[in-house]
Amino acid sequence: MLITNVRAHHVRIPYDAGVASFRQGASAIAALDMILVEVSTDAGLTGWGDAFGYVSPRTTATAVDEMIAPQARGLEVPDAEGIPAFIERIQRNLHLFGRYGITMFAISGLDIALWDLAGKMQGVPLHRLIGARKRARIPGYASLLRIGTPESVAGECATALRRGYTAIKLHETTTPAVFAARQAIGAGIPLMVDMNCPLDGEEAIAFAQACRPAALKWLEEPVWPPEDFATLADVRAKGGLDIAAGENACTVHQFRQMMQAGAVSYAQPSVTKVGGVTEYLKVVALADEMGVRLAPHSPYFGPGLLATLQLLSLRDDGTFVELFYMNRAACLWRGRVDTGADGTIAVPEGPGLGYEPDKEVMERYRVS
Repeated sequence: MLITNVRAHHVRIPYDAGVASFRQGASAIAALDMILVEVSTDAGLTGWGDAFGYVSPRTTATAVDEMIAPQARGLEVPDAEGIPAFIERIQRNLHLFGRYGITMFAISGLDIALWDLAGKMQGVPLHRLIGARKRARIPGYASLLRIGTPESVAGECATALRRGYTAIKLHETTTPAVFAARQAIGAGIPLMVDMNCPLDGEEAIAFAQACRPAALKWLEEPVWPPEDFATLADVRAKGGLDIAAGENACTVHQFRQMMQAGAVSYAQPSVTKVGGVTEYLKVVALADEMGVRLAPHSPYFGPGLLATLQLLSLRDDGTFVELFYMNRAACLWRGRVDTGADGTIAVPEGPGLGYEPDKEVMERYRVS
């Protein structure tokens, strides 16, 4: 079976996050930009992947079409055992364009699609290609966008609990917001804070120490730049809180540097950024070897979310899946990845990733 084409699809689905906002620099973001990677074969089977591209979707799509497609088109579709060598060859061929960022996002999309194809070729879900499923449903945590005022933070947290979520993550940078959330949800609900890398080491240590009474499960990415693992390790040692990081890291090599520095209690590989399923599995193996817990980054709604659910089904350690807390205008999976009343999501049971994207939704929200 040969790969006949690799194509990027830019889909933009509007959302409503209420009082919260998603900002990148000066720009407010009001829609979910997804780059779906379609891998076609001469046997009629199609694999679907997901390449990260929130605020640079056209750039990621161009990387898929101009860099990835020529590398893969015309080659034999690998089985599950052959995907790592296939992807490493492409990484080697493209290393001159960078080992991180957009290049690796595009490679991630191809890799996820190949795993989807491998499962379809064998007629089994992705997780069956790797090991035995240990969970049929994965608990999700509500990943709130940045809100700002403590009163609104408290209100949104309370609403999230009423909707069934059993854990909450904030994207706040002030202690009043953190303590407002804790007061609103009570002592028994896991609470996390993602800062998105704004502080230097001394500031991060002070913030962590100030937040200790709020009993955070973890403090995420408090330090700029995110690859300053020595400073992050210092915050972990002196701040009194568990530290999570890794959504900005690509390949197992960056995660090895991070873990060897003692920078993290929780590793956060993002399957759409790190290098796909293949690289994600390497990070998980390394984390288990080094005694680092897993907390994958997954606030997306494309094939990357399905892949994350499949991969988390292999673990029985209570690991959560991260879910953006918002109301979106449409769903590629016909609502089948929404949380249930108990705050969990069913792991798809179909072959490959488990579901096929809704073509009608893709066309309705396609960006040409």
